[in-house]
Amino acid sequence: MHFSIPETEVVSSENGSTYVAYSIHVNGVLHCRVRYSQLYGLHEQLRKEYGNNVLPHFPPKKIFTLTTAEVEQRREQLEKYIQSVRQDSLLGSSEAFNSFLRKAQQETQQIPTQEVQLDVYLSNGQKVKVNIFSSDQTEDVLEAVAAKLDLPDDLVGYFSLFLIREGCDGGCSFVRKLQEFELPYISVTSLKNAEYKIVLRKSYWDSAYDNDVMENRIGLNLLYAQTVADIERGWVLVNKEQHRQLKSLQEKGSKKEFIGLAQTLKYYGYIKFDPCITDFPEKGCHVIVSAGNNELNFHVKLPNEQIKEGSFKVTRMRCWRVTSSQVPLANGTASSPGKTETKLELAFEYLMSKDRLQWVTISSPQAIMMSISLQAMVDELMVKKSGGNIKKMLKKRINGALHRSDSQQAVKSPPLLDSPESNKDPIVKLSSKLSSVSIRGISTSNSSGDISANNLHGNYAFEGIGDDDL
Repeated sequence: MHFSIPETEVVSSENGSTYVAYSIHVNGVLHCRVRYSQLYGLHEQLRKEYGNNVLPHFPPKKIFTLTTAEVEQRREQLEKYIQSVRQDSLLGSSEAFNSFLRKAQQETQQIPTQEVQLDVYLSNGQKVKVNIFSSDQTEDVLEAVAAKLDLPDDLVGYFSLFLIREGCDGGCSFVRKLQEFELPYISVTSLKNAEYKIVLRKSYWDSAYDNDVMENRIGLNLLYAQTVADIERGWVLVNKEQHRQLKSLQEKGSKKEFIGLAQTLKYYGYIKFDPCITDFPEKGCHVIVSAGNNELNFHVKLPNEQIKEGSFKVTRMRCWRVTSSQVPLANGTASSPGKTETKLELAFEYLMSKDRLQWVTISSPQAIMMSISLQAMVDELMVKKSGGNIKKMLKKRINGALHRSDSQQAVKSPPLLDSPESNKDPIVKLSSKLSSVSIRGISTSNSSGDISANNLHGNYAFEGIGDDDL
């Protein structure tokens, strides 16, 4: 998730005094507004629980009223602080941090704690109405939906809640997977747009876990509904004969067999993102990105109108980052000069050949969702290769970050799109260049000098790649 504090606001309190509120945005959308004193209180709580050694620097208090320049400086410092806390595997997953954000979200939106009814949708469009509290967190809402559906407790972890936006053409865009630091009811109602909906989908990427889900009738029905919906959307590649077979199985009510056949089809289990822009194989190319099967798949339209397809395996991504910037509105008018919008980019450093790394950038409003998909695939891959399973992974997530196993080995990846930029300087010997990858200690030797190391996501699955795997 991308945290930022792009703006401040002078707010009048009830007693007539004023204070500066700092707007915390998540993925370019306002999450909450907080005072410096509230963030200082969070810092003190984290310091008591975890000690000074693990905490990033917090901007000091000031005795006198801040000037405009000092407010801007503090904004930048607080932004770096909140980003560093979130990116730390211990602090970012702590209850202290997440509960702070949930409380701040509720206070900002001024929605009191009360009983409410929330609509959650299944993949086939069926609406599930759940009675919850407006202050219920994501895990509570997921459990309420599972209870309403009679989904067994041991299968709840196989599913997640996603925020999507439905288009007028019936298509849907994934905005994000709902997180532990937010209140789903408030997240969706504060958008004040009926196009946004909360959808229940499976949360894993490895289709081998389908077998666990299909052992239960409710789980089978949910997986079947999602599979049918993904095929109807065109996310799964189906030829005429396969379509005929699927239709026959559907008419017979053979849900397991239907899913079994779907599992053999190209792009089964992938999420397809909206058309966007990439700089690979050259700048300004239009691309449709799909995530699944431990890869990002590209359907690229070249400037000469030629279509090319290629895949980038997560096991060959050394690291990746998400950045946001404010750019002028594309459809700005004279009545709204100076208006800006948030531009999101996902960039990953990819092992193109034995000794050559290259950055590939995707400009997309769904960059955060792509990043989350990459991290989830890496997490699953690491746990599976260490002999674990998805249930153990969920328990580890509750207790903190996943840890790399020394026995991890990355899988081989097939050839991908040829890059026309073969004249780029090759990377130095891989064994010396990539000796150690960590979440916060990655070298910033890349083509975009505006990115700090703290914005990079290290890929533990990459460390297992040896020369023989290339």
